Amino acid sequence: MGLPKKQVAPRAELAATPADRFDQILRRATEKKASDVHLKVGLPPIVRVNGQLYYLRDDPNTNPSAMTADQLRGMVYTLMNPRMTEKYDEGREVDLSYELPGAGRFRINICQQRSRPRIVIRYIPEAIPTLDQLSVPTTVEKLAMSSRGLILVTGATGSGKSTTLAAVMDVITRKRSCHIVTIEDPIEFMFKDRKSIVTQREVGIDTPDFGTALKYALRQDPDVILVGEMRDEETILMALSAAETGHLVLSTLHTVDATETVNRILGSVSPGIQNQIRSQLASVLVGVVSQRLLRRKDNQGRIPAVEILVSNRRVQEIISDANRTKSLREVMEESTNLGMQTFDQSLMGLYKKGLISKEEALAHCSNRRDFQLRLEGVLPGEWQDKDEKHPHETSHKSYELKGDIELDHVSDDNLDD
Repeated sequence: MGLPKKQVAPRAELAATPADRFDQILRRATEKKASDVHLKVGLPPIVRVNGQLYYLRDDPNTNPSAMTADQLRGMVYTLMNPRMTEKYDEGREVDLSYELPGAGRFRINICQQRSRPRIVIRYIPEAIPTLDQLSVPTTVEKLAMSSRGLILVTGATGSGKSTTLAAVMDVITRKRSCHIVTIEDPIEFMFKDRKSIVTQREVGIDTPDFGTALKYALRQDPDVILVGEMRDEETILMALSAAETGHLVLSTLHTVDATETVNRILGSVSPGIQNQIRSQLASVLVGVVSQRLLRRKDNQGRIPAVEILVSNRRVQEIISDANRTKSLREVMEESTNLGMQTFDQSLMGLYKKGLISKEEALAHCSNRRDFQLRLEGVLPGEWQDKDEKHPHETSHKSYELKGDIELDHVSDDNLDD
């Protein structure tokens, strides 16, 4: 796999050191409003803009510059502290956060592929967007005002769940007088002390692991505890216990919907305690917010389809019964008056308003056959009023690609064999 065939002016002078080159790439990526950056030996830097991959040029008049193993190795060891270096040299992956003045904060994953370094970078906005700017339904803000219990934000990698969770936390800091303890790996968004005070702890730097941090968080007079991710049985048990003892606990899971979320939690604990955990989860769960990012029909960025489960007596009864978990979808479909909705209901709303295409809706729906039947007779934008601002529509437009000669689509068509 070679470089794009386009012939342009000679390559511009690159940064002198790996560290300078790394910063140069990040600055260029943020200029292009990229959400992610991929650095791989033998390829130019690759950025993701509005969900699509592009080669990143060093400037408008140069070919994309391929990364060398020495460059990437130099970047890797510049980014890591001694503890991270030891972990990486043992063949393990490393997660870290990085701040570049004037560009923003970044979450970085460093790993090996084919015995060579590989770096993937996620951009973290300096300003935390509001739930309204993210086009998240108002029900989510109501969940954030809960005084106790467990709130889970779920979705696949790249679905925007970390940003949504940060927006929820920002609501709490502005509206509640409380002490918030966050346990993250790594710290992503920086929360400000406002009406609330915030203690942010990073695994591997401020605390050895999630379990230890959760144990001691309960001795730090917390009202709200954010756990970056419930990765193992110990973290799940302690998070449920914290929620049960009167704290509001927020966390994320890599699950696609509410039903899978419940099953994942129960499947992550020992069989001998599953019934106990099922009862505990039914008791403390406040809500599950699951999302998927979709391309907007007008190509002005992406917009989330959001599934929302709000706990009530019926939901508690279903979670308590091992044979009824699949019924959660039915509850959400029938409880829109309580702020609940399924993915397919969210998709239908976005489609009716002309915000997403029919193809995009069908590509992301949970039940394609049922969704197609419901689409009969529905025209995109059919109920849209010109002067009406739909609650799902964000006023903040994402970067639009219109003949940008500094970005080339990543595809076989523009690569040499």
